[in-house]
Amino acid sequence: MQVLDAVAVRRWADACVRSLDANRDDIDRINVFPVPDGDTGTNLSQTMRSAQDSLLRTRADSAGQALAALARGALAGARGNSGVILSQVLRGLAEAAQGASTAGGQAMRAALRRADELATAAVSRPVPGTVLTVLHAAAEAARDCPSDELDAVVTAAAGAGARALADTPRQLAVLAKAGVVDAGAKGLVVLLDALVAVITGQAVEPPPAAAPPRPPESLTTAREAGSAEYEYEVMYLLDGTPDAERLKRRLGALGDCVSVVGDGMGGWTVHVHCNDIGAAVEAGIAEGRPHRITVARFADQIAAQAPRFVRDRAVVVLVEGDGARELFRSEGAVVAGPTDDVADLLAVVVSTRARHVTLLPGDPDLREPLAEVVAQAAEAGQDVVVVPTFSPVQALSALAVHDPSRRAGDDVVAMAEAAAATRRGEVRVSEREAITWVGPCRPGDLLGMLDGEVLLIEPGPADVAALACRLVDRMLAGGGELVTVLLGEDAPDGLADEVEHHLRVTHPEVEMAAYPGGQPGAVLVVGVE
Repeated sequence: MQVLDAVAVRRWADACVRSLDANRDDIDRINVFPVPDGDTGTNLSQTMRSAQDSLLRTRADSAGQALAALARGALAGARGNSGVILSQVLRGLAEAAQGASTAGGQAMRAALRRADELATAAVSRPVPGTVLTVLHAAAEAARDCPSDELDAVVTAAAGAGARALADTPRQLAVLAKAGVVDAGAKGLVVLLDALVAVITGQAVEPPPAAAPPRPPESLTTAREAGSAEYEYEVMYLLDGTPDAERLKRRLGALGDCVSVVGDGMGGWTVHVHCNDIGAAVEAGIAEGRPHRITVARFADQIAAQAPRFVRDRAVVVLVEGDGARELFRSEGAVVAGPTDDVADLLAVVVSTRARHVTLLPGDPDLREPLAEVVAQAAEAGQDVVVVPTFSPVQALSALAVHDPSRRAGDDVVAMAEAAAATRRGEVRVSEREAITWVGPCRPGDLLGMLDGEVLLIEPGPADVAALACRLVDRMLAGGGELVTVLLGEDAPDGLADEVEHHLRVTHPEVEMAAYPGGQPGAVLVVGVE
């Protein structure tokens, strides 16, 4: 489909309603910003249903008319801050398509740009890492798409939105601590994905079985945003020609989470959190005719959420190499790449949803960021312990003795002892000139390293297997029963077989286990226990 017409808009509205209904509980569950009230998915779903109802009651023969009907319905039925933002997204689409029977790729670019402008203007204090960030990324991707075809533009926008959604925990610490993405942003991505499905002709996946009906709404509600200082949410529609900025200032003096937004056709929605309900309504009377006034008292207790911890223990391993990651996953560990970004590390820890987390870093350079992760996790009520492991072979030794049936403290001690008892060696190619304990090395030389120090140097090109065997012999000089070998990405074919043959001849009492590790820049990583 290369143009969006009235029929396609109706199909998209239906797909949005079904997709938001299907994802409502998941979006509610990850709703932690600004406060964990668990109602963003519900608010988005109900706002979109109001938009669809308006479209179904309107005779719309063009894309512009259909989108305008959606915008009017969303504004009239907006629920919470997320619903207000959704109404402005739909208004932006409607304004860009105004008077047009169809909308193509160029029109979609303009529509997303206008939606970005209006949604940002609707929020008094925009924060990075929210739905506004994701909408902006989608609008920019549509603008920069090299093709003018509608399917290419919407696909680029949805893809950029999904990537921006994945980055929201890096922009908001509260999301990283909870191990979730932004709930409102997730809802927007659901809508963009539904648009891609309609435009490209791919069937929208049917939603899962409907959730049980919710109980009737009471006189209390959950707080979607704002300060706990204010007890009531006041919303109303406003007819007339209000001075929006003046009304915002007056409401801002009464409370927070103020929004005064229009549908571009003379309709306005007013939203504020405050304590003085009468003054909030009087402010609207001074600017026009308020109607459909709703007042809700925030619940004293946040609605019950899914339990934060779903298991008692988890082990997190930070390691490079596809083979090594798969090896640790097969042993039951949570695996992530090594990084010194505290937010990324914290997100991995929180995502385990485990009360006690043991971290096996595999890299001595991560001490400082991991100390910060431990401190932040402790503040949030999660117990995190770092076991000193400076190589993936030490992490393997620690994981091998992990026993979740033991007391957490005893288990950590056993893992630390196993790691400390494992000598770590490595064979790699030198990348630069340097002075080592055993003399100078040059780029291309083969280095044999033991516990982080260069022990052997062979001028390149050298016999990799011979140097690896010499290194293993030096490591076994102090004794050992098991040799573990991880083959790096630079390992030549047959290297493990040659080392194993050498051990059978020179150390027949020693067992050897070899795995494809794939560590970048390494030829071989070896551990001796």
